[in-house]
Amino acid sequence: MENSEDFLTKQAQTNPFPFLLEIDSASGVFIRDKKGKSYFDMTAGVAVNNIGHCHPKVISAIQNQLQKHLHVMVYGEYIQDAQLALSKELTKILPSNLNCIYPVNSGAEANEAAIKLVKRTTNRHKIITFKGGYHGSTIGALSVSGNENKKRAFRPLMPGVETISLNKMDDLGLISKQTAGVILETIQGDAGVQIPSKKYIHALRKRCSEVGAMLIFDEIQCGIGRTAKMFAFEHFEVVPDVLTLGKGLGGGMSIGVMASSKKTLHNFTNSPMLGHITTFGGHPISCSAAAACLKVIKEEVSLEEVEKKGEILEQEIGNNKEIICVRRIGLMLAFDMISSERVKKVVDKCFENGVLLFWFLSHPNSFRISPPLTISFQELNDAIKIIVNAIEETK
Repeated sequence: MENSEDFLTKQAQTNPFPFLLEIDSASGVFIRDKKGKSYFDMTAGVAVNNIGHCHPKVISAIQNQLQKHLHVMVYGEYIQDAQLALSKELTKILPSNLNCIYPVNSGAEANEAAIKLVKRTTNRHKIITFKGGYHGSTIGALSVSGNENKKRAFRPLMPGVETISLNKMDDLGLISKQTAGVILETIQGDAGVQIPSKKYIHALRKRCSEVGAMLIFDEIQCGIGRTAKMFAFEHFEVVPDVLTLGKGLGGGMSIGVMASSKKTLHNFTNSPMLGHITTFGGHPISCSAAAACLKVIKEEVSLEEVEKKGEILEQEIGNNKEIICVRRIGLMLAFDMISSERVKKVVDKCFENGVLLFWFLSHPNSFRISPPLTISFQELNDAIKIIVNAIEETK
């Protein structure tokens, strides 16, 4: 491949075994390489392209904004139509206590801001997090993530972090009047789609309220329709004090959002003033894309069909004897196999045959499937055939 040497030598690498797929274009559920081969993107760029690649309404919104302006000032000083459009679209569909948003550049940055916000609001410093959680790779986000193998080389990390286990009721007693906030992926993604019980989430909410700790739900991966509801917390009928979003929100553009009440977010405006600042957060291109993406999901995506598509994937792939276990909510799926080596064989064979799958950093014995919510039933069935054949061919 003509560009692989430059890629490997002039760009920093995240792992020793990249796919080295040379991208030419992408649209809908497909990515095309420089040789003209098409691939089903069955991970949606890891839960980013929830409405597919290059949705025409997102492209139109970006083009319209390009004709007006790009960056004009650091966030929070000027009134910009693109930022207001996103604020209005998002707060329309959020609960009333999440009536204000702070846009940033990424999901990890949203989580960093959320950690600062709960400390500032409560005047406490302890943060409770969960085994298996993943909240990003920046130091604060890494500090509240659960993969010790990924954290070890970067210690010492942020102090005051305690870790508890998902669905373990006894651990909730560790949430105390010294706890500033509890951060939880509503559905743990990197841990292999770990789903809390409704009873547990209600007990968690109750405990936080009892001791005055703020509850942060990280829906960077599981939000924006991914679980067959607009927000994953809707499955549990519990609302957090702070919500973080990213990935699928931007329609393919980089963005993160922290949502809370206006009263809570006002804490960033004083003692100290500019308590949280960002240069490029709320970039007009990203905000325009995100506002358009939300409209597409509300107007064009049937969340009932998202659930049906998830059921089909679970049944057609999960019934294979090589699959040990399936965990699923909406179009967020993890398929367990006997080993990480077995998973790699399936992922590699699918790649060879035109389907893009991926694995989980913290659950390597599983492969993930999280296709665009807009995938058609025919496209879904075509991709399933390739995946099932790959499982059989690599026995």
